[in-house]
Amino acid sequence: MKVRDALRSALLAWYDRQARTLAWRVSPADRRDGVRGDPYRVWLAEVMLQQTTVPHATPYFLSFTQRWPTVSDLAAAPDGELMGAWAGLGYYARARNLLACARAVASDHGGVFPDTEEGLRALPGVGAYTAAAVAAIAFDRPANVVDGNVERVMARLNAVETPLPDAKPQLKALAGDLVTAERPGDWAQALMDLGATVCRPKSPLCDLCPISAWCEGLKTGAAGTYPRKTKKAERPRRYGVAYRLTRGDDVALVRRPPKGLLGGMLGLPTSDWRSTPWSDEEALAVAPVAAAWQDRGTVEHVFTHFSLTLRVFAADGTHDGDFVWTPREGLDALPSVFLKAARTGERLI
Repeated sequence: MKVRDALRSALLAWYDRQARTLAWRVSPADRRDGVRGDPYRVWLAEVMLQQTTVPHATPYFLSFTQRWPTVSDLAAAPDGELMGAWAGLGYYARARNLLACARAVASDHGGVFPDTEEGLRALPGVGAYTAAAVAAIAFDRPANVVDGNVERVMARLNAVETPLPDAKPQLKALAGDLVTAERPGDWAQALMDLGATVCRPKSPLCDLCPISAWCEGLKTGAAGTYPRKTKKAERPRRYGVAYRLTRGDDVALVRRPPKGLLGGMLGLPTSDWRSTPWSDEEALAVAPVAAAWQDRGTVEHVFTHFSLTLRVFAADGTHDGDFVWTPREGLDALPSVFLKAARTGERLI
């Protein structure tokens, strides 16, 4: 038996026994009986799981699929309603892309997802990884599905010395060498599960690994040091001011511009976010309305490309302005950075 065939056989046998039970997944046993994943559910899960853990994404997935059971239902959702449902998942460009893709599938494809990587890649917001994942898992196409888990498995399996991110093309090619037409959906998910549960980022469980016999990283005695990584540059810091304006039990929110960070989301009014701190005088000069503003402290938040220090000023009273007045108990739907600011220095919720 060829090395590739033996390795694949060992991993698929392990997956048949150890596959995670996930809300969007069809079990290996059901797949062998001919059941395939719903492309809508597979696509939705893959989008949600980008930069998000399974435990955090799962309640959102269940809520979305109950509220919008089909891609056509999702396509008909108003922008603000969907963005509100997404609040807390982060990386809000995904939500905008989600809606654009759903509407394209509904209007241009009769509510049916294309069943090839090429067709899926043509949809708005669908990149190479998501197209490959949906093609493999939902349509059993022999696609090369490579996420961070798979990169880690390939780096250790082959003891790849080139550091990330430069190693990405090599790791993708190594993963592609293992793809065949045999159970491509199960193979993709088996690699993901191996990386998530055994070949973990820290303290890999090599003694439980079904493919350890072929692992060059294990032979070095330091499998956990792979993949090699280039030292990250220090994340830049920005500074801003958030304004918590209340009127009785209601809080003034604004709709952010449709494009850009947190685009289309409701949030507290803010200043610009810049590279230098804001003084009291500067903060008050750009406040959304004239009011008896009081400093309520600061919050810290980390985005993908920068860290944010946000001063919070609060005021109460009746004020004119283009605000969306929202009950305090409804603030849980805010993006986390604004929820932090809403809760800082005063118990609102």
